[in-house]
Amino acid sequence: MGVSGCGKTSVAEGLAAALPAAFVEGDSLHPASNVEKMSKGIPLDDEDRWPWLDTIGRAMAETLNDGKSLVVSCSALKKAYRDRLRHAAGGTLAFVFLKGSRDLLMTRMAARRDHFMPVSLLDSQLATLEDPSGEPGVVTVDIDASVEAIVADAFDGLAALR
Repeated sequence: MGVSGCGKTSVAEGLAAALPAAFVEGDSLHPASNVEKMSKGIPLDDEDRWPWLDTIGRAMAETLNDGKSLVVSCSALKKAYRDRLRHAAGGTLAFVFLKGSRDLLMTRMAARRDHFMPVSLLDSQLATLEDPSGEPGVVTVDIDASVEAIVADAFDGLAALR
């Protein structure tokens, strides 16, 4: 979890392969209206996010009910969003918070191609972010490293939670 540009997809794919677990790209579960709004540089509000989070929650619950593991990339910027996902997962949920400086995030976002999230929305995401460091079940990983190193740090942090 984290703001746009922090590497959620790359790290989640790496974790899913290492665990092994299924992977779901949270952005792919946004309704078209959310994608359109963000594409136009309009930040999402809570009313936009609740249905999306519920869709992610259902995907998690279904996978867990089947006895399988799942890694989901999702911004989960507010504690209320994370709590909603925890509830959907029945409490069996850990978060990897991908933390980085605004400058690093801006550089990464500017380098992306074919992504609906414009660089102009980074500041609104940073303003919305409620840092989860210190919440139970949260591993905080600095993103100023290679994807492989970030995945390894996340994997080690998750292992320490068990």
